[in-house]
Amino acid sequence: MTAAGGPYRQSASTIRFDWGMPGALAVVEGAAVAVVVDVLSFTTSVSVAIDSGVEVFPYRFRDASAAAFAATRGAVLAVGRREAGTSGVSLSPLSVRAAAADGVLGGGGKLVLPSPNGSAIARQLGEAGVPVVGASLRNVKAVATWVRSAAGRRPVAVVAAGERWPGDLLRPAVEDLWGAGAVIQALLDAGSGPASPEALAAVAAYRDLGRSLVRALSSCASGQELIADGYGDEIAVAAELDRSSRVPVLQGESFRAA
Repeated sequence: MTAAGGPYRQSASTIRFDWGMPGALAVVEGAAVAVVVDVLSFTTSVSVAIDSGVEVFPYRFRDASAAAFAATRGAVLAVGRREAGTSGVSLSPLSVRAAAADGVLGGGGKLVLPSPNGSAIARQLGEAGVPVVGASLRNVKAVATWVRSAAGRRPVAVVAAGERWPGDLLRPAVEDLWGAGAVIQALLDAGSGPASPEALAAVAAYRDLGRSLVRALSSCASGQELIADGYGDEIAVAAELDRSSRVPVLQGESFRAA
């Protein structure tokens, strides 16, 4: 891995925070665990899948290579939301939940879940040998408890995946800032720390969020995009704060429950 060095590593802090793939590569150096946050919708969908006993393979792109990869793993390949329609599996956590309930995935099923953001970051860090956890608002306390136990006093890198502008530039997405802030707050409450100023800024954003997660997620740019495209029902799943007690850990190629 190549990454920005020097102060960008936040090496003086036990809890570090940054954005996207470049930020992940900067703060992960020397970290015991990397926590990837992609609230709308990769890590929320991973959490829903893990709750249903489904093994999730992160993948960078939804292309011919993804189809071949899924075939060799005996897995279902998630497709685009429009392509999936009402019965297929996509990046939508509702589609993952429905597929698990209908037996398309079910207990012991396998799912390849491509995403250029959270999935790509998790896969690259995993290939570099970094232990990776998938965090969303659904499993904040469970993730913090597991990470605190696994990392001890060693550094933890929390990464907000963000979204993409046209031209493939990183778009910081406030929902991932909130999710990262929730995880960092829970880590601090569990006795981890100190946190970098960047990590504390994420905590402050989460603390200022207020009580209505659904309202906040619906009002932010990513939520508005989902609503405009007809997928606003997914937001309620992303807002299921601490509904899950399971922790998705990337073990080899796939996320499984810790």
